[in-house]
Amino acid sequence: MTIYPLAALRALALHTQLLDRPAEATPPPSLDSIYEVVDRLGAVQIDTLQMVARAHYLAVWSRHGTYDPSLFDQLFSQERKFFEGWYHAACYIPMHEYRYQMPRQRKARDGGHNWYTDWINEPGNREMVVAVTERIRAEGGLRTSDFDNPERRRGSWWDWKPAKMALEYAYSYGDLMIAERVKFQRVYDLTGRVLPSWVDTTEPTDAERDRFWVERGAKALGACLPRNPGDYTWMGVSRSRRIVTDLLKERVLVEIQGETMTDVQTLIVHRDNLPLLEQAASGRLSPQRTTFLNPFDNFWWAQDRDEVFWGFRHTIEAYVPAAKRIYGYYCLPILHKDRLVGRLDPKLDRKTGTLRIKALYLEPGVKPSEELVSGMAGAMRDFMRFHHAKELVIENSQPKGFAKKLLKAI
Repeated sequence: MTIYPLAALRALALHTQLLDRPAEATPPPSLDSIYEVVDRLGAVQIDTLQMVARAHYLAVWSRHGTYDPSLFDQLFSQERKFFEGWYHAACYIPMHEYRYQMPRQRKARDGGHNWYTDWINEPGNREMVVAVTERIRAEGGLRTSDFDNPERRRGSWWDWKPAKMALEYAYSYGDLMIAERVKFQRVYDLTGRVLPSWVDTTEPTDAERDRFWVERGAKALGACLPRNPGDYTWMGVSRSRRIVTDLLKERVLVEIQGETMTDVQTLIVHRDNLPLLEQAASGRLSPQRTTFLNPFDNFWWAQDRDEVFWGFRHTIEAYVPAAKRIYGYYCLPILHKDRLVGRLDPKLDRKTGTLRIKALYLEPGVKPSEELVSGMAGAMRDFMRFHHAKELVIENSQPKGFAKKLLKAI
């Protein structure tokens, strides 16, 4: 029985997440290269926090290096290569996978979400949805602020809150899509005006969608725990377990034995990734990238895998009360080759062009070797370039001498 070494499992996992290629091997930024990253990952998460660039931009930067975020925006709002939908959370998703949103929309229309069912049955709300939709039909895409009522008359047709609810209702049902974002505010428009004519709108069954998503997750993760392909799309374990079992019987997914941080465990690999696993085991896949990962990055979508493969516990501390935070509000874990070596808590002062690292940590046992400092310096220079930062300030580091070494290397 073959027992795959931990180094091979890490190499495969990083390769399928596009986190292994060195900076010098990254293609020049283009619409095609940005699209490839998102398409390979399956989606990138949308989040409102912006201590530095927003999560979806950072997910691409971590794999691609510096690029113009307007390329991403163009792919979304002009080229129509992405759409906003639900995957692991609210995400930008390749447009060719739109049909897999349709079962969720149908379920909402059939009363599958109690909140929307209760809301639409309240007096006046059906009329509100019709009125909001008709105004968009007549005027084109609109933001919630376009329905704001400056006089704040309670009960007015365009009072912000009920209009916002109506927009979200029509969006959840598939009648509206997000056409673009203006200063991160959603612009809602009729689905028929946003969805390209080439998109397949054949609705899959729930079972077909779930199978597709589990396979998609397994491919994107490389090697993982049996529950993880479902985690990738936030699918309940009881639901994903049945699908994983069926796919194992069909040999679409394959069980392997692999080393972890603690012991040998049964893991799963998609059959399409088996050649890559052998390349990783032979050393032909060798992670060479140093980069920073945002708290919502796809890398974290496989629950517990960070601890099982890397001995690293990732927590989104923005959601933790300040007094209980350990590393910082918006901590970015640091990936160096095939190891998670530390964390940094950045904040960009956009007015002065200063990137402040409020705290910089190395993991226990990680030494600030010349190789690590050099890799970190290259990643930090590119991170600053991506954010148009002119100055770097490191307020605190552990170990204390690490900041001085890093600043000198930069």
